[in-house]
Amino acid sequence: MPHPTTPLLRLLPAFLLLLASRAPAEPVTAERVATLPAAAQKAWNEYLARSTTLAAKNATALAAELSSQKLSSPLPAPDGGDFKQPGKPDPAFYASEDSGRLADVIISYQTPSGGWSKHTGYAKGPRLPGMLWSSQYAPGAKPHYLATFDNRSTTEQIDFLARVALATGRKDCAEAVRRGVDFVLAAQFPSGGWPQVYPLEGGYHDNITFNDDATTRVLALLKSIADGDPAYAMIEPDQRARVVAALDNGVRCLLATQIVVNGAKTVWCAQHDAITLQAEAARKMEPASLSGLESAHILEFLMTFERPSAEIVAAIEAGLSWLDAAKVTNVAKRKVNGKTVYQIDPASTEIYWARFYSMETGRPIFPGRDHIVYDSYEAMIAKNTAGYDYFSTQPGSLLKNGQKKWRKLLAQTDKS
Repeated sequence: MPHPTTPLLRLLPAFLLLLASRAPAEPVTAERVATLPAAAQKAWNEYLARSTTLAAKNATALAAELSSQKLSSPLPAPDGGDFKQPGKPDPAFYASEDSGRLADVIISYQTPSGGWSKHTGYAKGPRLPGMLWSSQYAPGAKPHYLATFDNRSTTEQIDFLARVALATGRKDCAEAVRRGVDFVLAAQFPSGGWPQVYPLEGGYHDNITFNDDATTRVLALLKSIADGDPAYAMIEPDQRARVVAALDNGVRCLLATQIVVNGAKTVWCAQHDAITLQAEAARKMEPASLSGLESAHILEFLMTFERPSAEIVAAIEAGLSWLDAAKVTNVAKRKVNGKTVYQIDPASTEIYWARFYSMETGRPIFPGRDHIVYDSYEAMIAKNTAGYDYFSTQPGSLLKNGQKKWRKLLAQTDKS
């Protein structure tokens, strides 16, 4: 367990804690599935077959477009920022001409398999026939992030189109939503989580991905549908029933992946193996570890259940306790030479949570792009560029306001 409220950046002379020598994340393959008990193999083999079928669907559709356009090679898709809706848009926003034009573009970039890529230049207009659906790989290269849940992708497009359909009655938006939800359901692992990329791409992309809230956003989308959000009135009873089942399986996955240290539940890693559910490493600066930020968002999602099971309550209580003990104090955020830095300052009243904590010691760790995990932010930043949010204040809002609201809801449920 983490050491409570100590100056976790106070430092022994900075030293290298760990050369990140773990083997690369194992993809989900037929060979791995063959080692599972016979009873478990059927669902996993069906999952792999479905992934292969949808990958072929994407490739066949593109080949047909190239043939019809007499193109020898696909056109590259324009790069752009990640798609994100305004914070609190009113119905008039979704009924506007601008939203209508954006909906046209988004629908044009929906892959034949039903999902969306990330970093797509929607401002450049609709996708052209023969163009790739993703800007994340070049024509002729192996598909990369062809459809993904990373950086809000797929879930955000589905929600936007659903609200345009509600505001305007557009049938094409409603149909795109149904296709998108089918894609989400198809991508769910038998173990209950979601990969970062689907159809499967291999490597760490095949992990159950909590990083950047990928799986958590999928679960929030499914819960909106299951709870009867009017924007999802187009979801028909059979599909809605599958959504409810997927949501239930997803919550069970959250409970099963909560990491236990010395017999006590803690929080989650940013990614877990899809089959074993064990915490796994991803990129060089993403070791197997306890996550401060993603775990807070998982807890926030679990708190949205009005009548939580005893298992959900226990998971939340354990997670809140861990976050409370994992506070990073005696640190100040400052600008030095135009760069944001975190410096030890005993007079600071600021409270942070690290992005990564060691599963062995409970202390913050700071992985660099040099594939080395350091014991301090100062040691890491001295030899690396940041390019990552190593600290966050967001768990503080959950511990204070979110927890208060949840306990009030829990008390009301107990009385009813």
